Amino acid sequence: MPIPISQMWTVASYVLKQKFQGRERYPLVLMLEPLFRCNLACAGCGKIQYPAHILKTNLSVEDCMKAVDECGAPMVSIPGGEPLMHPQIDQIVNGLVARKKYIYLCTNALLLKEKLHLFKPSKYLTLSVHMDGQKEHHDLSVCKEGGYEIAAEAIKVAVNGGFRVTTNTTLFDGADPQSVRDFFDDMTALGVEGMMFSPGYSYDKAPDQQHFLGKDKTRQLFQTILSNRKSEWYFNLSPLFLEYLMGQRNYSCTPWGMPTYNMFGWQKPCYLLQDGYADTFAELMEETEWANYGEESGNPKCANCMVHSGFEASAVHDTFNSWSGFLATVRGTLFSKYPNKAALNMLNKPSKHPEKLVQLEAKQEERTGVGA
Repeated sequence: MPIPISQMWTVASYVLKQKFQGRERYPLVLMLEPLFRCNLACAGCGKIQYPAHILKTNLSVEDCMKAVDECGAPMVSIPGGEPLMHPQIDQIVNGLVARKKYIYLCTNALLLKEKLHLFKPSKYLTLSVHMDGQKEHHDLSVCKEGGYEIAAEAIKVAVNGGFRVTTNTTLFDGADPQSVRDFFDDMTALGVEGMMFSPGYSYDKAPDQQHFLGKDKTRQLFQTILSNRKSEWYFNLSPLFLEYLMGQRNYSCTPWGMPTYNMFGWQKPCYLLQDGYADTFAELMEETEWANYGEESGNPKCANCMVHSGFEASAVHDTFNSWSGFLATVRGTLFSKYPNKAALNMLNKPSKHPEKLVQLEAKQEERTGVGA
């Protein structure tokens, strides 16, 4: 099932309004982090490495609503941590639905079946389930055996319950393109509305620093995965962002497109970097030295970043900034196969995936003590 027309229209009219008002910087999606606490300890995550007293802290419902109203973005993503561990997550979601915000409630789905009764199906609510690939790869990535089966079963229950469900996948160095494509088949068979994915970002605090992709490897990987696409695959991403990942377009980062609010305030400059906090959204937009970020700035922390939260808004802006961008979006939507013989040949090459799985498994054993 594709994204509802009402959501597409809401986003399009919002972006056009910003353009007509002459605003160069505006938020598209608010990244609302109500907590950092999680029931997983993924090797590539930099969000759960805080002291215990921070991990026990939750944003209040009132603070969440204030941030949403202050920002004004038409869409709100609720990452974490694991948002379903927030004791008032249902009140947060209900408050956003009442404001007619399109919500992506991110979850690893370990608690989804037991918490699903807290929510009602709505065109405004999408359950975005974190799935890092097929069973073996997912379980190693999240450092939990059996995690894939739990999440897949929760997806089935949610879809059968009438909820909008998408998946969110982070890809690292060593990902097997054919396995990723098979994973797309698996998620499509489960009935998800669409799939979102992004190359991993090298958080300074992430335990595993060896498997983050550079830009050249990112483009090669996604060129292989996304060429010769199946018509039944639906992606919850801009066609132009997909072309950017494939190396067919070049965009500058727009970190203000997906601003982050958490217990510390408005995070400068983006969801991925922590260079201080602003007390208000206006302060974030007006006082952040945006020229210090992005590949053009020379900031080494931005050199290899091609992450969704930095570039999806750039692609959406391109869609509405010119007729050429709009027509390219229409073309990418209607003609989405992207035939590429060289990419097809790459799928038939022997994969290095097993070697990478061994490395990931060794990293998991080192962190958990299993096998020692």
